[in-house]
Amino acid sequence: MTTGLVLGKFAPLHKGHQLLIETALQENERVIVMIYHSPEVTSIPLPIRAGWLKQLYPQIEIIEAWDGPMEVGDTPDIRLRHEQYLLKKLGTTAITNFYSSEFYGQHVSEALGANDRRVDSKRTQIPVSATVIRDNPFQNRKYLAPVVYQDLIKKVVFLGAPSTGKTTLARELAKIHETVWMPEYGREYWEKHHSERRLTMEQMIEIAEVHRQREDALVHEANRFLFVDTDATTTSMFSMAYHNQVHPRLAELASETNNRYDLFFLCGAEIPYDDTWDRSGDADRQVFQEQIKSDLLLRHLPFITLIGTLEERLNIVNKILQNFDKYRPLGDQLLNWQPLN
Repeated sequence: MTTGLVLGKFAPLHKGHQLLIETALQENERVIVMIYHSPEVTSIPLPIRAGWLKQLYPQIEIIEAWDGPMEVGDTPDIRLRHEQYLLKKLGTTAITNFYSSEFYGQHVSEALGANDRRVDSKRTQIPVSATVIRDNPFQNRKYLAPVVYQDLIKKVVFLGAPSTGKTTLARELAKIHETVWMPEYGREYWEKHHSERRLTMEQMIEIAEVHRQREDALVHEANRFLFVDTDATTTSMFSMAYHNQVHPRLAELASETNNRYDLFFLCGAEIPYDDTWDRSGDADRQVFQEQIKSDLLLRHLPFITLIGTLEERLNIVNKILQNFDKYRPLGDQLLNWQPLN
């Protein structure tokens, strides 16, 4: 049986890496991909990077190299460390072909007793590197599979009762950061389909599902951030207000929001109430606001409350976004947070 080996950090996985893997799949009966932890290069967790590979190439075998050598270079000592690590990690597995586009292809192949299969070493087929992509994922997104790109986008959701400034914030932040934003679909739907200011439980499900579909589509157009106005938990609260119950499907969609967003902002209800025809009054706004806050606390979701003028709120959000890394603990990042002047 012929066995091909590909190794890398895949930080992130791009079409150049995919060319290596797909070449190996064409030429071997068995393909092993070894992925290095490499926290010095990327904060994206190894399981997420391995997950990209599993989704795109379910037929490959993946070895997660949590303790792989961190040194890079072409010195005899560094070469030896990498060779010894690979031999130990592979054990008795014999490698027929080793695939790479880098200088290390020669010495690793020799150490493994494998054929040196250098693929696109001059990067003429796929003219990009992971370093270039890390510098600007949006500009280089054509080299990234959708399943990869979506994990590079920071999804920021704004919650709050009606007339708390969610829409204005999301729209203005999208302009500032030259990206896209997801308007509240529920409001658009309600204006077109309500009957005596009410919607059915089935219509509530439709709102949540279409909102999510549109949101998922926008991720692939986003530049670093996707700003979202409202989520399915708010829709479920409207269902409780209308019907005193929530359909199981809507409850499921609401529960899934726990893992859909990287930052949760609760927009304060202290700003003047905009009493438009489609709203039910400031008293209801205050009750709804407390319900949303309580729900966030009940779900143990870390959130940041925004109060003050639009400029003050934008100032807080932008400062947090300035150095925000979705793959680092939020608490650690907020320890170093200082308001903008």
